[in-house]
Amino acid sequence: MSVPPLVVCSVAAGLYALGGRGRRRVWRELSFYAGVASVFVVLEPPFDNWADTSFALHMTQHVVLLTVSAPLLVLGRPWPRLWIAFPLRARRAVARGLAGSAGFRTVGRTACRPAVAFALMTAALLVWHLPALYDAAVGNEGIHILEHVCFLGTALLYWGVLLEAPPVRGRIDHLHRAGWFFAALFPGWILAIVLAYASSPIYDSYASLPRRVGGLSALADQQLAAGVMWVPGSLVYFVAGVVAFYRWLGPAQKPPEPQPEELAWTSSPRTGSPATS
Repeated sequence: MSVPPLVVCSVAAGLYALGGRGRRRVWRELSFYAGVASVFVVLEPPFDNWADTSFALHMTQHVVLLTVSAPLLVLGRPWPRLWIAFPLRARRAVARGLAGSAGFRTVGRTACRPAVAFALMTAALLVWHLPALYDAAVGNEGIHILEHVCFLGTALLYWGVLLEAPPVRGRIDHLHRAGWFFAALFPGWILAIVLAYASSPIYDSYASLPRRVGGLSALADQQLAAGVMWVPGSLVYFVAGVVAFYRWLGPAQKPPEPQPEELAWTSSPRTGSPATS
């Protein structure tokens, strides 16, 4: 039995609220809660029901998870606050276990490289849109949930690396950051071109529907889905790339001071004091 998105969103919002300490940044909190709300809206009825009868709306779900929900959640700096919400004894036990795992440290360092994060998100997007997997996800709720988890999970890693959401840090300059944002445009464009110029419907699960939202034909629905991926799916990456490039052109700035919740995240599991490197 799957866990409803409403439960997951409620738990995430509750942990985030409990983890708030010290100086609060309202815009970060609003960003996180907006990200949670966006996940809830596209994965719960009525939108999720509409997506069952419209390829374009199903594609909208994917675009929102990748380019709206993920960056909004990351801008809220969620990881330290979600961590702080748990009891201190549990946090120390987990921290000791992870700190002693060479494999975890290696995986963490590797995953936090922009190229790796980009590759994982691109692979999730393209692999899950292969006809066999896409049709399987539409026909099986468990596979459908796994698909959405892959989209959101890899997008959180990608945006976390590029937006510097501790403890996920890409540690790159703004010019390289802009380059990775612009690079994210191309996988969506490739998918959109394939869908837009196909002479027949690619996915049997939507081609076989007796009716679709708006009375569209299967091919028209597929072409509309291509437009969703091509334009709305590109907008956030393009804006983020332009902003990063503009910041690279500006004067160098000092890195921001760590917030209290960030210090708590990096605290020593033994003493609770900020860890040093």
